[in-house]
Amino acid sequence: MIYTSKTIRKIVLITVAGLCSFSCKQSIEDNASGETFKDAFKDKFYIGVAINRRQAMQKNEKEATLIKQYFNSISPENDLKWENIHPAPGIYNFNPADTYVKTGMESDMFIIGHTLVWHSQTPDWVFTDDHENLLTREQLLERMKDHIDAVVTRYKGKIKGWDVVNEALNEDGSLRDSKWRTIIGDDYIEKAFEFAHAADPEAELYYNDYNLYKAEKRSGAIKIVNSLKEKGIPIKAVGEQGHYNLDRASLEDIEATIQDFIKAGVIVNFTELDISILPEANAEATADVANSEAYKEDLNPYVEGLPAEVEDHLAQRYGSIFKLFVKYEKHIDRITFWGLSDADTWLNNWPVRGRTNYPLPFNRDYTLKKEVTKAILDAAK
Repeated sequence: MIYTSKTIRKIVLITVAGLCSFSCKQSIEDNASGETFKDAFKDKFYIGVAINRRQAMQKNEKEATLIKQYFNSISPENDLKWENIHPAPGIYNFNPADTYVKTGMESDMFIIGHTLVWHSQTPDWVFTDDHENLLTREQLLERMKDHIDAVVTRYKGKIKGWDVVNEALNEDGSLRDSKWRTIIGDDYIEKAFEFAHAADPEAELYYNDYNLYKAEKRSGAIKIVNSLKEKGIPIKAVGEQGHYNLDRASLEDIEATIQDFIKAGVIVNFTELDISILPEANAEATADVANSEAYKEDLNPYVEGLPAEVEDHLAQRYGSIFKLFVKYEKHIDRITFWGLSDADTWLNNWPVRGRTNYPLPFNRDYTLKKEVTKAILDAAK
């Protein structure tokens, strides 16, 4: 039998994809080179993706296949946050996190723990006694330690890196007046790192925040790094979340961020990368989950689809940012997209609910944005 070149190519794709569904094979066809993100950057840094509970459970074959093919690191969107894993005193819900870790181990991925100490998605009971009075410093430190011991020890040797403290800074670089800080004091960050290191001495420990491309806020993160280092408390990296848009966060600011953390003696990872293509809904342009803005039609201009010229702009943006990452590859361990596809992105509902955003390389139907993918892969060359 004589095969056409098109037929031969389909056979190759079927062989590569194994049991992959049609939509997944279509995603591979959309990538002319057949190269995946993790393959392109395998000698530079991990390429990660944040996954939700459904994806951790591998409920959808298309999603599961794409995660395994394109990424070599995973982060959990919510299942390791306090309200989900430790919802009530003395009660832990480990099943979803166990599934998440098992999924990562089965594919030999670098597994991230997100997050141990955060002002958000932490139940009110954490900070109060049985009579709803605020705890003392010593009581809250004990509660923090018990939680970190239980969670980190359970996944010792499996979860390789922890976002120990998340979003502790205001935009001006000062410490946020969270309940952690008001009850324990400024050293609550140091204590969290101490407890995490004691629970798993081999795990990498990180501080994670958004808008660190802004010099003022970045200075606060550098103070945290310096304070930990001066006291001999391990910190491997700072995570700049990387919630950008088509224009916000200039390349110069992103490069300055990398350079400043290099000077501070830590790796800089980009931990929650996505690029919004929608109009800014508020002037502050923060990634604070507490922000909420009213829906307006002019804030949701692409309900019917992404115009080609906007996708081209998105591709150029991703390409230029990844070229910068490659320039500093020796100082970056991981780039993580915050969500698998446009269908999964939190930006559809934040800070305005019900919008249609397109911030990720995969479309809602799990096909690749061709020009975006090409721009990212070209940056690796």
